[in-house]
Amino acid sequence: MPPSDRDNEERGRLVAVTLDEASIGRASRDVEHERAVAIYDLIEENSFRPTGHEGGPYTLNLGISGGRLVFDIRTAHGTPVIAHLLSLAPFRRIVKDYFTVCDSYYQAIRTATPDRIEALDVGRRALHDEGSQVLMERLKRKVDLDFDTARRLFTLVTVLHWKG
Repeated sequence: MPPSDRDNEERGRLVAVTLDEASIGRASRDVEHERAVAIYDLIEENSFRPTGHEGGPYTLNLGISGGRLVFDIRTAHGTPVIAHLLSLAPFRRIVKDYFTVCDSYYQAIRTATPDRIEALDVGRRALHDEGSQVLMERLKRKVDLDFDTARRLFTLVTVLHWKG
């Protein structure tokens, strides 16, 4: 890849993601592990650029404030770029359904048939994809990102909703 293409690709990505501590509920060691894995996966592979901004790479602090999802985007050096506040209303049903299906899935792993586990997993993935699509739609014209990045970000949105 030519240096200019590599530089452009590096500028259009997240290099750090943090979750607002005030937004996170207390959680078990397993949930903490899921958070860490989700952030690691997002940092490893993503495509993320505030629309019209060419000064990346970027950092993201994700939180909830006053019933809104907060995307605080900065350059890797800490210079503020923009903060987007998104209503949580479009996510509430999806996140609630997602948690319900996830609970059923994790219970099923212990006792259910493989067919039942697979059906629940398909439902879980479908809800995750739906939430990712909603996130992409809500960020349209604000942040350029691909579907895989939206999926990883939606995982973190669900983490913010987790209250232990």
